[in-house]
Amino acid sequence: MAQHSESNAQHIGTFWMFKLDGPLPAGLVPNIPATFMRVGPEAVQELAQVMELADPAVILQRFAAGRHCYAARVAGQLVTYGWVTFDEEGIGELGLSIRLKAGEAYIWNCATVPAYRGQRLYPALLTHMVHALYAEGVNRIWIGADTDNPASQIGIAAAGFRPVVDFLIVNAPTMRNVWLRGRIGISQQDLEDVNQALFGKRDF
Repeated sequence: MAQHSESNAQHIGTFWMFKLDGPLPAGLVPNIPATFMRVGPEAVQELAQVMELADPAVILQRFAAGRHCYAARVAGQLVTYGWVTFDEEGIGELGLSIRLKAGEAYIWNCATVPAYRGQRLYPALLTHMVHALYAEGVNRIWIGADTDNPASQIGIAAAGFRPVVDFLIVNAPTMRNVWLRGRIGISQQDLEDVNQALFGKRDF
């Protein structure tokens, strides 16, 4: 990617990767008993409630578009969830879209009900999703986390994901630019791949 000055750049998030080309991590055990599963349209009302959506039609549209949703239940109650896309998904906070290649998946819109946070449910859900996506033939998974959400970053790292690039916002007088800053130790190929997925070009 083109060189730029970071003097006026704000680090707003990090993009992480999990390559499914080696041994999978053992499933993480949360601090409380929970059951992990993929859910579908039968869980629309529950999802709408925990996602605080007034109109469950949004969820039905996601399922109709081929999105998958994984969740965990504690004592029968749906308490954490995460969505998966296999083709293209908008990243609203960045004003970008990620365009996935065959064999890739993007995990997004994950959350845990406030009363159940701090119980390791999120990293346990992510490892469940990794195993499930591997079984579906996925070979690489992407996920992002904002800098102001350290709990999410800790959970992503605990699940075995590796940070690839940081997102920087550069505020110019007439525009707002999004830049990527590669992490040390990440291969040039992986950097080019994420640049291609987000910007449609391979130069980094």
